[in-house]
Amino acid sequence: MKYGARNAINAKVKSVKKGDVMSLVKYEILVPAEMASVLTTESCEELNLQPGDNVKLIIKAIHVLPVKE
Repeated sequence: MKYGARNAINAKVKSVKKGDVMSLVKYEILVPAEMASVLTTESCEELNLQPGDNVKLIIKAIHVLPVKE
């Protein structure tokens, strides 16, 4: 199966809560994952991002796509 999302994190389904129209699925992350982001140079300079800095990644996305292979 091919999909367009570039960042992929391996996870295990932790719980499933089904509703009439939507279901809430919670996942447990299995292994450390690497993520990437693109931001303006102005933002990068304001944050003074340097290799080795510890940061919190806030994921702003409209979809988390589970893929069962």
